[in-house]
Amino acid sequence: MYVLVPDDPVFFAKFQSLEEPLLRRLYQLHSAGLDCADGRIISDAYDSWVQVLLKLPLWSDWHAAGGPVGPEPDDGAGYVLLSERGDPLTSLYPIEVTAADLGHLTACLELFAGHDRARLALPGGPRSEWAGGWGDAPAGQRSGPPEREGQLTDVFRRVMEVLLLPPPQGLLAPLMRQLVLREAAVAVILRHEQETEYRRYCEDIVTILSAGDNFAYRSHRALYF
Repeated sequence: MYVLVPDDPVFFAKFQSLEEPLLRRLYQLHSAGLDCADGRIISDAYDSWVQVLLKLPLWSDWHAAGGPVGPEPDDGAGYVLLSERGDPLTSLYPIEVTAADLGHLTACLELFAGHDRARLALPGGPRSEWAGGWGDAPAGQRSGPPEREGQLTDVFRRVMEVLLLPPPQGLLAPLMRQLVLREAAVAVILRHEQETEYRRYCEDIVTILSAGDNFAYRSHRALYF
């Protein structure tokens, strides 16, 4: 399936920030010598995270600036998105994401959310994260601040909501044609009804990623409008 991903540093930063906690949890489970269902879910999610990362529009810039070495991305053709009046708009890029990758990431999000709920429900205060996984804190625990864990799950949820946001067909079709033609520096001009869909779709993205913080929301919205 194809999703429309914005050329948006806010989305990219939130997506990229998931790498460290995924790897940290895998390391904790591996260090404890545990081969468990949680570890397999997180491992599959990390593999899927990499597959999506390599397709994001800002990946090539980040990679060129000194990010981790990996397979070369398939950047597709660059293009300029314009309004009906000729005003430049933040570009949207169709990327193909498999149902399996979305499923792995969703399963991992549900795992993290479930552990958050378990910590909050524990009498006497939230649970701590420790080297053997999540659970009651034994001797030698590795504490993870509950607020940090909750923030991680919130970021993960927001990222997944953007990836699962249904793309407007009126926008997807012309951008898919540009992907097939692979012509660089082409201007794609949106008709009035397409621009209306664009603005509605981008407003949804900004709301998903930045709602709850007025300053962040206003700053993020300024990238689009």
